Parts: sequence; C-alpha cells; structure tokens
Amino acid sequence: MRIRNRWIKLTTFSFVIALILTFIKLPFYITQPGMATEIKPMVEVEGGYIDQGTFALTTVRIGRANVFSYLWAQTQPFYETYPVEDVKYEGESDEEYIERQIHMMESSQQSAVLVAYKAANKDVSIHNKGVRIMQVIEGMPAEEVLKNGDIIKQVDGQSIQSADDFIAYVKTKNKGDQVLLEIDREGDAQSVTVEVAPFPDDPEKSGIGISLVTERNIETSPSITLNTEDIGGPSAGLMMSLEIYNQLTEDDVTKGRKIAGTGTINENGEVGPIGGIAQKVVAAHEAGMEIFFAPNEEGIKQSNYEEALKTAKEINTTMKIVPVDTFDDALSYLQQAQ
Repeated sequence: MRIRNRWIKLTTFSFVIALILTFIKLPFYITQPGMATEIKPMVEVEGGYIDQGTFALTTVRIGRANVFSYLWAQTQPFYETYPVEDVKYEGESDEEYIERQIHMMESSQQSAVLVAYKAANKDVSIHNKGVRIMQVIEGMPAEEVLKNGDIIKQVDGQSIQSADDFIAYVKTKNKGDQVLLEIDREGDAQSVTVEVAPFPDDPEKSGIGISLVTERNIETSPSITLNTEDIGGPSAGLMMSLEIYNQLTEDDVTKGRKIAGTGTINENGEVGPIGGIAQKVVAAHEAGMEIFFAPNEEGIKQSNYEEALKTAKEINTTMKIVPVDTFDDALSYLQQAQ
C-alpha cells in the first residue's frame, strides 16, 4: 500500500510540474512551416474569369514558446526560435501586434489591387487619407504626444498623402528640429509638436519615433471583394496581385498549374523580401505546388531566392523555384513557361 501511495504522489507531482511548465511562457516565439492556402476563395472580381489552376499564398505558424515546445523545436528541421523583441516592438501588446499585422495586410492588399488592375488595363483610382500610426517607439519624442491609431493629416502645414511622403519630409529635418502635426485621434482633430531625435538603436538616423501605413480608399471597375480577415502581414502581396490579375483577364496564366509563392508588393509592382522563406517552401512542397515564386532581392547574397533554392534541395522537391523582383517578372514567367 505504501508503494502504491508513493507512486500516486509521484505521478500527481509529475503531472503538476508538467502542467506548470506548459503554462509558463518563455521569452521566445517558435515558427514552423504553415500552409499553402488557395487565394481564389478570398478574391471575388465582379464578372471575373475562373482560374483553371491555383494561386496559393504560403504561411508560417507562430506561437509563444513554453519549455516543452522550445525543447521540441531544437530537434525539428525548419523550426526556428526568435526572442520576443525580434517579433514584437518593445512594449507592444498582443492586441497591438495583431492589429499591426492586420493593417499591414490591408495595405498589401491595396497595393496588390493597384498593380493588378493597372496591369490588366482596368479602371482603378486611389484616394489617400493620410497616414496611420502603427507603433510609437518607446524612448522617442513621439511617445509623449502620439498614440497607436492616430492619423496624421498634415505636417508643418503640408498635407500628407502617404507614409512615403511623411518619411521623406522628416528626413529633411535635423536633430532637435520641431515638426507640427495635425492629427485625427478617433474623430478628434488635434495639433501636436514633436521633436526630431536620433533612434536609440541607430544614432546615425533621426526621426520622431513612429511606424506607419498609408490610409486610403481604392475605387475599381469592375468591383472587387477581398475576404482575408484571418490573415495578417504583408507577405501575400505578390500572390494576391497575380490572382486578381488572372480574374480580370481572359487568358488564364495558371494554365492549370498549382502556383505558390511569397513576397511583399508595392504600388510600383516591386516585390520585397519576407521572413520564414524556408518554412514557406516546405509548406508549398507539402501541398503539392509545382511553382514557387521567391523574392530575388536583385540578386544579393543570401536573398530569399537563394534560401528558397537551398531549402528546395534539402527537401528534394521537384517544385520549380523562380526568382522575381517585380510583378512583371512573375507574370512573364507564367505567360512564357509551358
């Protein structure tokens, strides 16, 4: 009986310890291959054409580490661990992080729509409404007077149409200069003055200490509806633009193929690098994709494309890895490849 009681106590103790270790969060995030998700159900162009093949965006699964998941990740191929500060801004809450990812996706969608409609020679117009603050950096002057979600309408009396406009203007200022901002805070117009100062992690650069995205409305003909509520971040931009373009044009560039990829896209159709490229290649391979577009970064060493190519060899996939710097690169490849 004593042995049985001792065994019960030991089992109970072990269970309690395991439970505690499960709920203790470590200061790390773990990423792993996610999924290749068909974009067609997310995009509806009025009167649009139907793809015979598939365009798919690729994702990375991410979660906060506990003791067990951290140790498990060290033994698994294509699992990565990152300190919290490499994923979230300093002082950023989980809710703020999610909101930032959603706004980045919205901005990426708008760029994808602009690029696709222009390439298809369809009517599209853009109406900028200012820039929205996504993050206020701790220790910088903006922390005292600005908040996440504020919309900047003017700087020093000049209307601001885009995030690029704002950044370019602030770059003309020197350390210690003051800028007068006209902002909209939840419908309340306010004027605030912010000093330009060096960034704590990069003293060679100066700013007021915010990250931002352009607020804008886009009008299109034919109309388009996007349903991407559960997806965050900007990395689906390229693939989204290809799907939209294909629905706008009679010639089906998929030619029945299963096509995946990743990469940000801007209004000029330029494709930018993303994180987790190796994990996205694995996800596309496991989903049976035939082609994978990877940001080429103009051929620099250790580009997304180089890492994607290396991963493809490691997993022995027959999927074709294609380097792209622009939307036109991807479109030309699809139109010419058999």
